[in-house]
Amino acid sequence: MRVKCVICDKIETIENESFLAKRLRNRPIHTYTCQVCHDRITERTNARMATGKFRINKPVQTEDDW
Repeated sequence: MRVKCVICDKIETIENESFLAKRLRNRPIHTYTCQVCHDRITERTNARMATGKFRINKPVQTEDDW
């Protein structure tokens, strides 16, 4: 299966029977990022978390959501 990175537009080939290929076929909301872009995002996120100013905002549950 040919996939395209959403960040750098690099085209790569992955196995058709892999979990990632199945996930990309069955759920179009999932996007593919190449390993280089994935590592860069991880590295920068970890650097932001180390500053202490980075917060993950979780959605607030109300009684209507239950």
